[in-house]
Amino acid sequence: MPETCRVIAVLGTRPDAIKLALVIQDLRRRTGEFEMAVVHTGQHRTMLDEVLEHFKIKPDFNLDVMRPNQTLSMLTCRVVDTVGNACDQFKPNIVLVQGDTTTAFGAALAAYYCKIPVAHIEAGLRSDDIYNPFPEEANRRFVSVVAQIHFAPTAHSRDALMAEGIPTAKIVVTGNTVVDGLRRLSQLHHSWENTPLVSIPADSSRLVLVTSHRRESWGSDQANMCLALKDLVERHLDIRVIYPVHMNPNVRSTIDAMLGGIDRIHLTEPLDYLTFVSLLGRCFMVLTDSGGIQEEAPTFHKPVLVLRKVTERPEASQFGMAKIIGMSRERIFREASRLLSDPEEYRQMSEGENPYGDGRASERIVETLTRWHLGITPLLDPDEQFKPSPRRPALRRKTDVWEEPRAEMPEIVYSKPEVH
Repeated sequence: MPETCRVIAVLGTRPDAIKLALVIQDLRRRTGEFEMAVVHTGQHRTMLDEVLEHFKIKPDFNLDVMRPNQTLSMLTCRVVDTVGNACDQFKPNIVLVQGDTTTAFGAALAAYYCKIPVAHIEAGLRSDDIYNPFPEEANRRFVSVVAQIHFAPTAHSRDALMAEGIPTAKIVVTGNTVVDGLRRLSQLHHSWENTPLVSIPADSSRLVLVTSHRRESWGSDQANMCLALKDLVERHLDIRVIYPVHMNPNVRSTIDAMLGGIDRIHLTEPLDYLTFVSLLGRCFMVLTDSGGIQEEAPTFHKPVLVLRKVTERPEASQFGMAKIIGMSRERIFREASRLLSDPEEYRQMSEGENPYGDGRASERIVETLTRWHLGITPLLDPDEQFKPSPRRPALRRKTDVWEEPRAEMPEIVYSKPEVH
């Protein structure tokens, strides 16, 4: 019988913590099979800590990698160096990394330099444009090169990995772990008292949740979005826009200047995750450039308008629950107005089960790690891997004619962005 499997789980941002929390809890419960250490790089210090506190996870290594105005290369170097030191101390059998952050990339590279196998949770997401999203698309591709186990959330992600030559035997389709966490948290009652949302009037207004912070949207694209939000509240008098503004000053400078003080547009501080989940459950619709929210909103049957040119999470769009609309002022206004004005359009985009998971992803990951350590193949039986509930893609109505939906792309001229 092999010795217990020593596992390091590396997290640095709030989404990392949300998506790794139940995996960490399950591994720590199986004390006879696993010994584990949690490495916290501190890429999102405050927002990450509140998630860890909620799930009662205490990091074993607290790393301080953030510096004011540091470049991506500086951050990557610090992650590689500090995670490498943690690996030298703990001597794991395998290192778990999550997603597409600089923490995930740097930790995977550190493990590779130490010749320690890497397991990649949320593997295989692809936009096929290395600058959209930037730097996440390149980060996840880099991790795939060194990973020994690829936990693909969906069959689409599995197929993308296979197209890049990853052996099927190294891929397990798990569903996304965020659905596991959401199912647990959504059962909790949460008040908006003592939160940034306490000032939102408790009237009959429909709430439009907006988030936008991606690097590729800074500047003119975000300005276009702000103008579209102004147009929406002027046209639709029964809505309130709630926009938790990212802490990055490059985001805040534009948002505060263009949207500050406008009636029925509520700019708030970033929300703790329980408050955000509560808002997601209460809102009418979502406009976002966040990949994670694209996965979360379908659990609450909320239509999503994706403020990006491309997405690495196409399943919601394929199931008719999201639409990629880009950052054109006219397109944002038109598509949001359609959902606000057309009950049938809204119904079509809000029906169905979440195509990203069924709440058992963490369980599948832990079982796979057990089998991997024991040398059992396959890593997980095909019948045990995630398969979404079948759902015929929603029909779209144009005037009085019903037709099958086609991929809709914003009217955007593509050009290679500048790299700073």
